[in-house]
Amino acid sequence: MIALTPDRLLTVWEHGARCHPIDRALLLFALAEPKTPPQPLADAPLSRRNAALLELYRARFGDRLSAWVDCAACGARMELEFPAHLLPPAPEDFAAPVEVAGHRFHRPTSRHLAGIAGCSDPEAAARRLFLACAELPDTLPQDEPALTELIDAVDAAMDDADPWADLLLAIRCPACGHEDTAALDLGELLWEEIECLVRRLLDDVHTLALAYGWNEREILAVSETRRAAYLARVQG
Repeated sequence: MIALTPDRLLTVWEHGARCHPIDRALLLFALAEPKTPPQPLADAPLSRRNAALLELYRARFGDRLSAWVDCAACGARMELEFPAHLLPPAPEDFAAPVEVAGHRFHRPTSRHLAGIAGCSDPEAAARRLFLACAELPDTLPQDEPALTELIDAVDAAMDDADPWADLLLAIRCPACGHEDTAALDLGELLWEEIECLVRRLLDDVHTLALAYGWNEREILAVSETRRAAYLARVQG
């Protein structure tokens, strides 16, 4: 794992700011697994990617996860905060295929998600993902009712075998009592934390550069403790 130093944080932010969320998650995945070439990372199961992103998050920002979600019933904004150890255990084998009714399915990857990124119809996207994950798509049922039944069964089997591919949180709105589930996107969660930290770093660089005439590299090389001490003096 590559440490998220201030200088590296700015570089990652600069490269990822205009990327699609899938590409951004892969950029962060590459930091978590620097010895793996980019191509295999795109074909790694989402559960492996998510587990690596969580470890990268914990190494830089600690064990507590914080996120916001809006209630689907009343629109109230809820803050979610919980320790990472409350998430379900990661699967022992990220790559093992899932077998349902004699058909084998690969676990979804970032490349699979990229293949349906432009699909605006959720049902059509789900079907395309199902077909992309099938090991032998030509052997799947041809009649619609049987195919729909298999899709539902595979979806349930994937959730049971690998909840880390699509982490879901059970939530209850404190304002109206509505109960629902919310997806936990570890790539976006980590990116939001990086963006917040980068904004603070840019403010620090701006303030100290004006006060002392130091350049960005010199300021970022100063430890966080010393940088805070200098900022306290500049700001009186």
